[in-house]
Amino acid sequence: MERVKLFDKTFRIFIPEKKIEEAIDKVADRINDDFKNCEDIPVVLCVLNGAIMFTAELMKRLTFNCELLSVKLSSYSGTCSTGNVRQVLGLTSDISGRRVIIVEDIVDTGNTIVELKKMLAERGVAASYVCTMLFKPEAYRQDVGIDYVAMEIPNDFIVGYGLDYNEIGRNLKDIYVLDQD
Repeated sequence: MERVKLFDKTFRIFIPEKKIEEAIDKVADRINDDFKNCEDIPVVLCVLNGAIMFTAELMKRLTFNCELLSVKLSSYSGTCSTGNVRQVLGLTSDISGRRVIIVEDIVDTGNTIVELKKMLAERGVAASYVCTMLFKPEAYRQDVGIDYVAMEIPNDFIVGYGLDYNEIGRNLKDIYVLDQD
């Protein structure tokens, strides 16, 4: 589909599934290089709901033993970040002393990453790393480094491949951008 309509907005194709998969292959290769021969069992922390599809694809490509956990945070309303990050579903396992790879669908302002890293530090993790499918450097306002970036994109509103507009559009296999025409 070249265009999709979600509620009152129309989106046009921006990143086809094939390009997304190629980017996931590359980022998984980098993570595998960094974690090869690790003796511990790192935690892959999926940030729900948006990162579900990316995390699933990434996990299939990881070649080291790892544990999967999820956390649900929220900072969006409609097409805009509220600036306030709230925890909707917290961690269900003890992660103290563990290395944690945070898996995000998208990093824009970075508010969620800062809050999540703070939360993990309070839980006593040994180290935390950020892996994101999409990164918006123009919107990023934090000092926290992003360790693994699959793709950089402009500061546009997008949906698909786990990303939503008011909770719909996550199931689209491609990524779409808001059509301003």
